[in-house]
Amino acid sequence: MDLRYDGRRVLVVGASAGIGAATARLLAEEGASVLVAARGQAGIEAVADRIGEATGRRPATAVADITRPGEAERLVAAARETLGGLDSVIDCVGGSIRASFEALTDEDWLANYGFNVLSAVRVVRAALPLLRAGRAPAIVILGAASARMPYPNQVVSNVHKAGLLALVKTLAGELAAEGIRVNSVAPGRTLTRLWTERADLLAAERGVTRETVIAEFAHEIPLGRFGDPDEVAAMAVWLASPRAGYVTGQTVNVDGGIARGLL
Repeated sequence: MDLRYDGRRVLVVGASAGIGAATARLLAEEGASVLVAARGQAGIEAVADRIGEATGRRPATAVADITRPGEAERLVAAARETLGGLDSVIDCVGGSIRASFEALTDEDWLANYGFNVLSAVRVVRAALPLLRAGRAPAIVILGAASARMPYPNQVVSNVHKAGLLALVKTLAGELAAEGIRVNSVAPGRTLTRLWTERADLLAAERGVTRETVIAEFAHEIPLGRFGDPDEVAAMAVWLASPRAGYVTGQTVNVDGGIARGLL
């Protein structure tokens, strides 16, 4: 299927690894002009090099930490300068704190809110002027399956990822009249560096292998395995494309069936 990315200009935030890097590569394969951004210069340049070698289309790069005031505006200014505008924004920033409710401080809650919710608010707000001038503009925000099925010992992330559902639904309603679509992708357990590092810690504590830990977590997933970043990226790239022109306000789980709720 041709996703109609030729000539489209796309900003991918949080693209130095995992789902963000996979998303940027798929966009380049589809013919988009891509600007990739992350907090570290070395990491984002390495990703751009790999994408360029694999696809023949090296993305432009920018360094920005959108959890900090003013950084989103600077990043969007870089998109204007390097791409000439924006047609899609895909925000892949987010994370969690694994702890019980009583172990979390006010600082933990505020820091994770800034990471998971306010960062998305900032980049969308900064990008809106360029998106309004774009072609079939679309926003995709990476969420998590935990928004619909809260994970144990991840209360702070569960709350904030649920907040992203409300953000996406509200923005979709507010921006629909301007032709700007807003959607979210909610991955389940996906084999990224976050999960391999977590599995290594648990394996060391228990004296077992990483593979044993991963297999135990995978046992709870109906499809019986972790997802691959490319599988999540494929949904994000489709939602940000003109092919998904009648889809807005939706959060699509890519989770192997782990979130079993009806809604």
